[in-house]
Amino acid sequence: MSEGIAPSTFAAGHDGEAAASVVTEGGAVRWLLTGVAILFLALFLVLPLFTVFAQALAKGFDAYLAAFREPDAWSAIRLTLTVAAIAVPFNLVFGVVAAWAIAKFEFTGKSLLVTLIDLPFSVSPVVSGLIYVLLFGSQGLFGTFLIEHGIQVLFALPGIVLATVFVTFPFVARELIPLMQEQGTAEEEAALTLGASGFHTFRTVTLPNIRWGLLYSVLLCNARAMGEFGAVSVVSGHIRGLTNTIPLHVEILYNEYNFVAAFAVATLLAGLALVTLAIKSFLEWRYAGELAAGGRH
Repeated sequence: MSEGIAPSTFAAGHDGEAAASVVTEGGAVRWLLTGVAILFLALFLVLPLFTVFAQALAKGFDAYLAAFREPDAWSAIRLTLTVAAIAVPFNLVFGVVAAWAIAKFEFTGKSLLVTLIDLPFSVSPVVSGLIYVLLFGSQGLFGTFLIEHGIQVLFALPGIVLATVFVTFPFVARELIPLMQEQGTAEEEAALTLGASGFHTFRTVTLPNIRWGLLYSVLLCNARAMGEFGAVSVVSGHIRGLTNTIPLHVEILYNEYNFVAAFAVATLLAGLALVTLAIKSFLEWRYAGELAAGGRH
């Protein structure tokens, strides 16, 4: 090696050249990649979203508003909000507890718990709904008991909530687990050493460190809960005015060739997706420094 050139300096210069060669591409390549990305987004995101709003307003704003004057539409909206109001807090509590246990402690069965959390991602929502039919249907495992005690799970709010919880419960946990694992346990251990209780440590140390990831996961969970179709379709019974959520109501209107009303109600779900994206983008812009600091813990 030449004199006057330290090994670390040589390595640093070599790594810098390698990094520069990786990120520096010709103008044609950059334009090609950018064009492909924009074309993909236009075809699979912007165009379908534009079509929903265009079809909803195809016969004017009065026809658009008329879709929301129907009692069945309001019933679907109320049911969807009710289900989300129950499922999201439940998943919030479960997700925080599961993530805290997996990221902060070592115990037997930890890998199994992680696998079970991922299960709804790999199981079809329709299959998830069928599971509840096998459990709570009249011929199911608990069917006789439920009938004898006058408890109705399927084709009612409890069945819809259970199916929605099953489909959406990984969202909070899966967002928080890697975040908590990256942060480690040093701060919690320091707080406990100073005499703080477990709950006080969680409230003053753990929770502030995960608050933005927690908020983001709740937004995703809520959007998924309100837009769930497959599992809810199986357990709801499609009873108009009683067990139809917004996605099921849209399906019924579309099958009846009432396209304007179907797309009008669908704009609620599209609007929810846009609001979720806007809030996420605002948080990333407004609290960029704190988000970066949280990621460095």
